[in-house]
Amino acid sequence: MENTTENKKVIFSGVQPSGNLTIGNYLGALKNWVKLQDEYDCYYCVVDLHAITVKQEPKDLRRRTLEVLAIYLAAGIDPAKNTLFIQSHVPAHSEACWLLSCSTYMGELSRMTQYKDKSKKMGESIGVGLFTYPVLMACDILLYNTDLVPVGQDQKQHLELARTLASRFNTTYSDTFKVPEPYIPKTGAKIMSLQDPTKKMSKSDENPNSYILIMDSPDVIRKKIARAVTDSIGVINYTEEQPGVKNLIDIICAIENTTPDEVVARYEGKGYADLKKDTAEIIINELAPIQARFNELMSDKKALEAIYKEGAEKANYASMKLLSLYISFYNYLFSHGFVSKYLIKSSLSSSLLRAISTVACKKPNLSPTSYLLPLKL
Repeated sequence: MENTTENKKVIFSGVQPSGNLTIGNYLGALKNWVKLQDEYDCYYCVVDLHAITVKQEPKDLRRRTLEVLAIYLAAGIDPAKNTLFIQSHVPAHSEACWLLSCSTYMGELSRMTQYKDKSKKMGESIGVGLFTYPVLMACDILLYNTDLVPVGQDQKQHLELARTLASRFNTTYSDTFKVPEPYIPKTGAKIMSLQDPTKKMSKSDENPNSYILIMDSPDVIRKKIARAVTDSIGVINYTEEQPGVKNLIDIICAIENTTPDEVVARYEGKGYADLKKDTAEIIINELAPIQARFNELMSDKKALEAIYKEGAEKANYASMKLLSLYISFYNYLFSHGFVSKYLIKSSLSSSLLRAISTVACKKPNLSPTSYLLPLKL
């Protein structure tokens, strides 16, 4: 399997199948992913291993995983241009997580904001997976020599940890991981809760009126937008003092690719009812073709299976090259006392790596040590 995208920078991103996706996921991520697929070598993953940090019903998780994949496709992400796969179908993610965990400090993980927030609610009953999942997130990124990671404000801390772990491993052993940079999209939107516009829209919100799901019906969308919190000012402006109105304008701008000033000018002399009515219809029209395509895809599970199997093959090939040729190579040689760190960094080791790489490209499904056992040092 030849790589035809070697000259393109690599982007990695993923979404948990922990619930139905919202227009926040669509406008803030998926819509931008579609724009990136011609310019970058993109790996888009359904991160189901992250979802099991909390209890899941297996059949529901399988269903939601397939639904998220279908939404990726329905939104316009092309499997011929991108690597689309399910995280648990690529064992290198779990393997690399253990290896990097050995280079991660407890203090680093205990300072992660999301862990601190959840541990306050759950106390001592919090699972180890919630504590260590930032390491898995780092591995997701690093396995593919990722150059750029699209991140929101709430994910910057996790990317910083990935950068720290990559640099630490490179310094301790040898230059193994590419240190990724954040990708700041030229266009995009942070969509806020419809009921508390000071908070990000979230599918885990207890109030269903606070978010709009990609698969919500037109009537449900109209009702949720009609109930959206605004203010008592009564004039449509794009200001921080009117976060509810600002949020509705942001939704329109993200869908229509227009500016806040243009939207405000459109509603001069009009009221919030006009803004809400139009916002609902704009959302409905944007989601209609995605919903139709989603239903079409979900009616042909075999076609979806073929797509995620092909994506897993591509992701396995890419991740095993890095995991087997570098991490396992170093660990094996160090643990058996064959060579020193100095020799690993020498030109001789580079020649060995190239030789092993040739074998790996021909037989990507071999175990990591399979490349090493025949070697005569």
